[in-house]
Amino acid sequence: MKIETVQTDRFSMKYFRFGSGEGTMVILPGLSVQSVMDFAPAVAAAYRSLADAFSIYVFDRRADLPTACSVHDMARDTAEALRALGLRDVCLFGASQGGMIALVLAVEHPDLVKKLALGSTAARVTASQYRVIETWVRLAEQRDRTGLYLAFGQAVYPPAMFEQAKAALTAAALTVTDEELTRFITLAKGAKSFDVTAELSGVRCPVLVLGAADDGVLGPDAASDLIARLKDRPDFSFHLYDGYGHAAYDTAPDYRDRLLRFFAP
Repeated sequence: MKIETVQTDRFSMKYFRFGSGEGTMVILPGLSVQSVMDFAPAVAAAYRSLADAFSIYVFDRRADLPTACSVHDMARDTAEALRALGLRDVCLFGASQGGMIALVLAVEHPDLVKKLALGSTAARVTASQYRVIETWVRLAEQRDRTGLYLAFGQAVYPPAMFEQAKAALTAAALTVTDEELTRFITLAKGAKSFDVTAELSGVRCPVLVLGAADDGVLGPDAASDLIARLKDRPDFSFHLYDGYGHAAYDTAPDYRDRLLRFFAP
């Protein structure tokens, strides 16, 4: 899988693409210790059921992060990257922090988004919802790679899957660089106090929310709050998973089918 770079006047951003469909789908991944670019083949394999209907672009965050970078900053960067590539009117899927970025994009750049799917995300991050992320930040600042990876996996995956993944997570932690930890800290802090609840009326496109009743990162109230704020829209639909954890976007077997039915009915 070829990793490409889009260059704007302000920054560069890595992305990869796959699929051969006429539609355009953009995936904004969630917060991770190491870049999703490192796992491009696995992502392409997971979304192969959408590859006939769409040309699919997966974006990283900008390469040269400033000292502080809020979700709104990340959304502005992503909008610039999409415009630089000539992408607009896309089917946009954002997971976790990527969903927060996607929400801001839909509000502030409506011409870029045709349909919006949100996975395991929130319209706001309260102090209590930030506690898990805050623990990750502390472990990263302490350079406790193994502790960080295990805490991350325990919060993201359902218990049985976490137990199965422990050895792999511990091994992966050994490959994490200081630069990756610093980048992770900046991105994680960017979610603190995120809030677009007052701006949700600015979303003009159809919306699908895929939440997790057992979300171990943001908590189940995040999805419930988002659903409650959007439920009166005629173009809104949702589904709540239970038993697949925060990472239902990776663990639920019918997840991509739901995205396909929403984006390409």
